[in-house]
Amino acid sequence: MTEGESLSNWLRLTLTPGIGGETQRKLLAAFGLPEAVFSAGRSAVRGVIGDKAASLLLDTNNETVVSAACAWSNEADQHIITLADPEYPQALLEIPDPPTVLYVRGRIEPLNRPALAIVGSRNPTPQGIQNAERFAATFAEAGLVIASGLALGIDAAAHRGALSVTGDTIAFIGTGIDRIYPARNRELALEIGTRGTIVSEFPIGTPVTAANFPRRNRLISGIARGVLVVEAAIVSGSLITARLAGEQGREVFAIPGSIHSPQSRGCHKLIKQGAKLVETAQDVLEELRWSTPSTVNAAKESGDDVAADELLSLMGYDICGLDELAGSSGLTAESLCVKLLHLELDGRVASLPGGRYQRLRQA
Repeated sequence: MTEGESLSNWLRLTLTPGIGGETQRKLLAAFGLPEAVFSAGRSAVRGVIGDKAASLLLDTNNETVVSAACAWSNEADQHIITLADPEYPQALLEIPDPPTVLYVRGRIEPLNRPALAIVGSRNPTPQGIQNAERFAATFAEAGLVIASGLALGIDAAAHRGALSVTGDTIAFIGTGIDRIYPARNRELALEIGTRGTIVSEFPIGTPVTAANFPRRNRLISGIARGVLVVEAAIVSGSLITARLAGEQGREVFAIPGSIHSPQSRGCHKLIKQGAKLVETAQDVLEELRWSTPSTVNAAKESGDDVAADELLSLMGYDICGLDELAGSSGLTAESLCVKLLHLELDGRVASLPGGRYQRLRQA
């Protein structure tokens, strides 16, 4: 049997509507490779998955979608990887429900290298974005692949951080591999597809469906040695990823934040439940027992410059208003605005809507 014929059988198995992952795994456990499933006979297949599922599998003509998927995989840097392929991510074989096939755009080498997942809010604070980018860059420099979900906010910042130091990053998406969602991340997705790796378990053409995004989260956590949650609300997809990581035996890390910030409450909840509190990238690397190259400066993530400006000290790390700062600093509003502008240009302060400001930790 040729390689193309073998792939066609895998796709015939996985692209039959109504035959989900659990049923596919039952068939593979009983018969071995997909070609053995289709040559076993109706009675034998029915004995494993029942009459209704057997009829769906053996009587459905999905030749058109199978051929289209095969054609897609013949293009440059586009791959369909099956459970039987050596390129299949070995870490995903450890989770209870590994996908039978993966659609991959870009480089396949990162799929079997040690990875760390970074996830968080789609509506992060400026500090959260900076933390995600800088922590991701440090981990990537240390040789870890950064895995995330290509969502707006923290996910996108994590991918950007890895790419900024020419590190490797994997984006697990909740649509077909031929779709880009959200559209605002189009340029980032194209860059990851060229320099990194994009992965989907969903058939080509699968549209945006809400239920698919929590499902793909198990792959983000499953491929990684641990999951770092940067910012998350109490009700958040990132907490789903963290829960799945714990169930999969992966480490869970969380960065604390202001007690007044809704985006910190999910992280605080995780820490209360036993997640490891993270202040520096070195905290994570030490917990993972990961040896960093000599080029990585552990102090890079350690905090602010020693000679901190008095105004920054007054601000702390909570969001504060201009009037509040004027009162605590004794500066006029005009003088204060000038100082804040300089701090913003230096990357030490972020301006927020409504005349509010937040100090940024210099990681």
